[in-house]
Amino acid sequence: MILASASPRRRELLAQADFKFEVYPAHVPEDPLEGEEPIAYVSRLAREKAEVVFSALSAADGRREGEPLVVLGADTTVTLDEHILGKPEDAADAARMLRLLSGRTHRVITGVALATAEGTEVAAESTTVRFAEMTDEEIAAYVATGEPMDKAGAYAIQGRAARWIPRIEGCYFNVVGLPLALVSRLLETGKLHK
Repeated sequence: MILASASPRRRELLAQADFKFEVYPAHVPEDPLEGEEPIAYVSRLAREKAEVVFSALSAADGRREGEPLVVLGADTTVTLDEHILGKPEDAADAARMLRLLSGRTHRVITGVALATAEGTEVAAESTTVRFAEMTDEEIAAYVATGEPMDKAGAYAIQGRAARWIPRIEGCYFNVVGLPLALVSRLLETGKLHK
């Protein structure tokens, strides 16, 4: 399997679950379309990433004789009141997002796509996350660590932000960036192997 992502968290999760894979990052614009719903947004990006990499490797890859090419694309976003909170542009934007999330419940949605010669299967996973109240000092200190800067919603549940997350409903791995059970189901549905 090929992972069409440069995300170190996705690599770690796949390795942890004993998937055999190579990494070939996809480079597609990640801006939401006007009026695009969060689930449609992450599903579209996951599909685009998987299909771009599948197309590139299909055209250039002669080393996979007899081995089916399977490309996994994924995209994760945070939504609050149906507004998409992507990766922060800078420290001020990260602080703004964390103030929005403070003391509230939001959703983390990951779109997953598997591209093969037979076509592309797409699915999405949603997890509800409760954030505790954060003081301005806590927000500033957390942003200063740099951890929020490349994360949707400006936090990492598996990192320092864990102290402000008392409860989730749904798949924890989805919040980290890749719902492993969903990936397994898609692979099994397509009669493919890890």
